[in-house]
Amino acid sequence: MKKQIISILIFAMTLTLQAQENHIKYQDETRTIDSTIKALYAVISGEKGEERDWDLMRYIYHPNAKLVPSGTNPEGKVGARYITPQTYVESSGQWLVENGFFEEEIHRETQVFGNIAHVFSTYQCFKSKTDKEPFMRGINSIQLLNEGGRWRVINIFWAQETEENPIPEAYLPKN
Repeated sequence: MKKQIISILIFAMTLTLQAQENHIKYQDETRTIDSTIKALYAVISGEKGEERDWDLMRYIYHPNAKLVPSGTNPEGKVGARYITPQTYVESSGQWLVENGFFEEEIHRETQVFGNIAHVFSTYQCFKSKTDKEPFMRGINSIQLLNEGGRWRVINIFWAQETEENPIPEAYLPKN
């Protein structure tokens, strides 16, 4: 019993040290809304074969955060899936590395009240930085919380652009 308690304490201390190291390593990535959104896009982006920094991804998101992709299934029913950042890493992480994937923001609308923010962020996706035309576009609805000195993603809810649902001009870059 005593050995189990000691093991649990050592494990807890290790997690605490890891959290402190990540805070020191990544604190600049989440100091502002702008840096947090930039890190959010950068952490999933990379060339084929390039590993992603999943510790940074876990740092950006609140521990109870959800990623919520939405869309229409083949039967025409609109729905959404609710996944954790860890589930995203497990289900999509390898695909991102094997195929190459870059998501970049092309327009942003931000609203802030106190310690909460809502960012409506239009994105486009490429398989490589050298690609000229995106293979996908859409809008991310991102909710953030300022914890005092850092912003964390609470939820990210998104929809891809389709022929039936094009991105409105108001959410595209102004030429």
